[in-house]
Amino acid sequence: MLIAERVQTIADTLTPAERRLVKEIIAKPRDVALGTAGELARRTGVHEATASRLARKLGFETYAGFRHAIRDEFIVKTDPALRVRRTLETSRGHGMLEMLVQQEIEALTRLSSYVDEERLAAAAAALSDRRRIFIFARGNAETLAVLMNRRLRRMAFETVLVCGDSRDIAEQILSMGPDDALLVFAFRRQPRAYAPLIERAGKVGAVSVVVSGTVGPSLSPKADHLLAAPRAGDADAFQTLTVPMAICNGLILSMAQSDEVRSLSNLEQLGELIGELEGR
Repeated sequence: MLIAERVQTIADTLTPAERRLVKEIIAKPRDVALGTAGELARRTGVHEATASRLARKLGFETYAGFRHAIRDEFIVKTDPALRVRRTLETSRGHGMLEMLVQQEIEALTRLSSYVDEERLAAAAAALSDRRRIFIFARGNAETLAVLMNRRLRRMAFETVLVCGDSRDIAEQILSMGPDDALLVFAFRRQPRAYAPLIERAGKVGAVSVVVSGTVGPSLSPKADHLLAAPRAGDADAFQTLTVPMAICNGLILSMAQSDEVRSLSNLEQLGELIGELEGR
């Protein structure tokens, strides 16, 4: 079982300190794999015993065994990312734009280590088979929700952009049923409405898909499909949306590929309608 999957199985039992550890492990697996429990604890501001306890909760007899599993899962897979990092470090300048570009390249290079084709295709298939897709996000992630809402509509999917206060959200998801899907974006922390939304989807039989960052594996309750990968930038400061946007683009393209005839037909009809409305 992958580390992220192990975390998902115990997400309901994680303490706030353990959640901080999980975010650090997902964001910097190489540092964790090559370091000690004490070093990990100091970086995250928790007691060393917390790191050892988390390892045992994840099914490892010792912290060393946990560290070896991280090494086997992440370091081998991320060799290309490490090579890119070394190349970038040798030519690193001090310009803000150059720094951002370097961070994005590194983060995107690591993406396939967290979200592989099989996981992406499964999530895309789950969304494609549904009558309506409810989309929810908070904060900066709302940009991605708007993006997905528009792109899905262009492919003739019926969507519901879930937004507003608690009353608004309740009214919008009231009609959610077994033929529907829920697409949620969650990054720095678990949104307040996350648990009620996932629970509602499970209760009515709707499939749930979550696009997330390092907080993904510790989200509770867990979704049917999780697409989580670290974003570029400092976890405690500015982070960009390039990585989750790449995941969104992958979802859209995978959905289009699964039913190419329908997708192209809908896009052609869209073009014709736009032309008619613009009087061409």
